[in-house]
Amino acid sequence: MKKTLIVGTVAYDEIETSKGSSGKILGGAGTYIALATAHFNSKSAIVSVVGGDFEEKHLNLLESKGIDISPIEIISKGKTFYWKGKYHNDWNKRDTLSTQLNVLAEFSPVVPEEFKNAEIVVLGNLHPLVQTSVLNQITTKPRCIILDTMNFWMDNSLSELLEVIARVDVLVINDEEAKQLSEKESLFTAAEEILKMGPKYVVIKKGEHGAMLFGDSQFFTSPAFPVKEVIDPTGAGDTFAGGFAGHLSESKEINFETLKSAIAYGTVMASFCVEKFGTTSMENLKKEQILERLKAFKKYTAYSL
Repeated sequence: MKKTLIVGTVAYDEIETSKGSSGKILGGAGTYIALATAHFNSKSAIVSVVGGDFEEKHLNLLESKGIDISPIEIISKGKTFYWKGKYHNDWNKRDTLSTQLNVLAEFSPVVPEEFKNAEIVVLGNLHPLVQTSVLNQITTKPRCIILDTMNFWMDNSLSELLEVIARVDVLVINDEEAKQLSEKESLFTAAEEILKMGPKYVVIKKGEHGAMLFGDSQFFTSPAFPVKEVIDPTGAGDTFAGGFAGHLSESKEINFETLKSAIAYGTVMASFCVEKFGTTSMENLKKEQILERLKAFKKYTAYSL
């Protein structure tokens, strides 16, 4: 079985939206990515760190999905990374009410021997130096390295971020981040500029407006899956990345065409994520539901001239 290495936060979130409040719940980029990749024929492992306050039931949940949790370091005297946020009526806007790095502040990732030759590597949104440390531990060139990042690292660690970007195959960012990173106003010119930085492909997420895929003189765009009621958009981007990576792990070849299909998988996976608070939807999702929604998505987006 092929292997997928995931590096990202395993955390606790507290979320407020117009639909209600979640209370303290399971979250973290690594968690969402892994719960999505668990639906594909690839063995996944999470490299992360949690504190002694992290509940065993959440570790058991991840393990029950076939995810290797052995690379998750547990610092018994520390506290788990915590984020609290409040969303506006415009789902693309939110306020961070509290960020507590806790054990994440001193996180030094250790890639287990078994996953140093992983075919797919997903670098979740973390400090670029942490992402670089992971890449430096990989012994065999992966079939695909996927990088997620955000504007915070562009503001505070740009040179380190650019070094990581130059080493990956696919960069996944949202539209505002693409414009900031490239210093361009158009998403098309932004993508062209980012491709010059080293990645083979750029995926630009546009939230409820879908996603765009750029390669060398190649372009593809996809709408979002029409969700009747959004409850909580937290983790949707990470779930998208997990579905995207999961499909690539099953693909015989990785090229522009398979990446287009991966966009569809990521889009559908993200559509489930936003329907309930936190990871609730992803915890109970069945493969049959994914395939049914993929079939519907294909119908929604197909036409003939």
